[in-house]
Amino acid sequence: MEVKIGIQHAPREVVVDTDESTEKVAERVAEAVSAGTVLTLTDHKGRQVLVPGSKVAYVEIGGSIVGQVGFRS
Repeated sequence: MEVKIGIQHAPREVVVDTDESTEKVAERVAEAVSAGTVLTLTDHKGRQVLVPGSKVAYVEIGGSIVGQVGFRS
């Protein structure tokens, strides 16, 4: 699943492809933002992404579409 995190005063968003469920990611984001702690997500390769909860501008949680090549009509 793809998670896009917008960070305040940063020109680009952070994109993490994780194997965690939508509910688990939403729970972690809500906890980090409300408590002002660090949001920690692990991608499918085992790398960790750390974002200060106080700097999160927005989070987009959604499924990624893998393997689409070419033109769609």
